Amino acid sequence: MRLIAAVIANAVALLATTIVPGITFRGGWLSLLAAGALFGLFNAIVRPIAFFLSLPALILTLGLFHFVLNGILLWLASFVLPGYRVSGILAGILGSLVITVVNWAISALFGRSDQRR
Repeated sequence: MRLIAAVIANAVALLATTIVPGITFRGGWLSLLAAGALFGLFNAIVRPIAFFLSLPALILTLGLFHFVLNGILLWLASFVLPGYRVSGILAGILGSLVITVVNWAISALFGRSDQRR
């Protein structure tokens, strides 16, 4: 159930990034769900490797390079996501900020209620 929720959350977040100039999505709901699943898989495989390789830059910039890294990863992910296009790294950076906000909002609204505080 959590896997389906993560795919739907990724699909909603990818759709929300189309408010950023330079990011477009063309396709139906099924291709959006496929893009959400592929985006989750891409983040699970590529993100840890990229994070490890960029660790020196992250340390030197006190973590600010994380925004650039997320933008680059979103831009790279657009090459494998069906119907999803990011026109450049700046659009990728802004899109990754939108994804962060949308994922935070979805987590706040539909997060597990059995978490201990």
